[in-house]
Amino acid sequence: MSYVEQEGFIPFKGYQTWYKIVGEKEETGKLPLLCLHGGPGACHDYLLSLTAMANTGRRVIFYDQLGCGNSHIDTSKPDMWTVDLYVEEVDAVRKALGLEKIHLLGQSWGGMLAMEYMIRQPQGVASVTIASSPASMIQWVEEANKLRDELPADIQGALLKHEAAGTTDSAEYQAAMTEFYNRHVCRVVPNPDYVLKSFAKLGEHPEVYYTMNGPSEFHVIGTLKNWNIIDQLGKINAPTLVTSGRYDEATPVIAGTVHDGIRGSEWVIFENSSHMAHVEEPERYMAVLGEFISRHEP
Repeated sequence: MSYVEQEGFIPFKGYQTWYKIVGEKEETGKLPLLCLHGGPGACHDYLLSLTAMANTGRRVIFYDQLGCGNSHIDTSKPDMWTVDLYVEEVDAVRKALGLEKIHLLGQSWGGMLAMEYMIRQPQGVASVTIASSPASMIQWVEEANKLRDELPADIQGALLKHEAAGTTDSAEYQAAMTEFYNRHVCRVVPNPDYVLKSFAKLGEHPEVYYTMNGPSEFHVIGTLKNWNIIDQLGKINAPTLVTSGRYDEATPVIAGTVHDGIRGSEWVIFENSSHMAHVEEPERYMAVLGEFISRHEP
């Protein structure tokens, strides 16, 4: 199905945040869906299966966070990449696009960002969906290392060798990481083109990811390594849906922590998915998301 699409840039911090709006307007009683991509440092492309939500009578809005994808900055700014910056950017996007009332969806790091945003209790958010996101990076690494221990011995050896030597950009490390990704990030192999596009852009401009996260999903040595908001989840006061995959790097322990911390939240596990249930089980994902959102329209 084809939709009306609009793209543009929003001035932010002296730079430009790129956005895309899919769909023309909302049907009566519906609200737009604003999507926050993961990484940190990835971009919107891998979320594009969510454009199907425009079929439910609403616009779907994507944007590339500053420093990422189409919002890339040519000069190195490692000190700039902070949680507070990206929280502020959510408000900047909403204000510029007139998004007074929305549904919010954040995937992976995007869900971490959504939780940080909601802890501040902003106005006009009718519902939040937290897709495969941790509330603690310490817990994330603990769980990732359990999954890593299940990898074949030679793969584990390659990961350890290059992390110790600081050669995580080597082809052998990347190949070993791909083995983990195919099990726990996206089990549709080969990955769809729109997912590969996000990985390619992240590889081209990795500064935000390296600064905040580190060289891989389980070798977290960036500024987020001690990030933990478990004790603040009770401040989130909007209806919340937590989604995760059975094989997800955001394991049931991780998703369960988020679910337990947010009062009244609902949790759906996608049995045939890992970290990208919206890619791996797209039809069921849209059905679950659409049903949840429709219960929380104005």
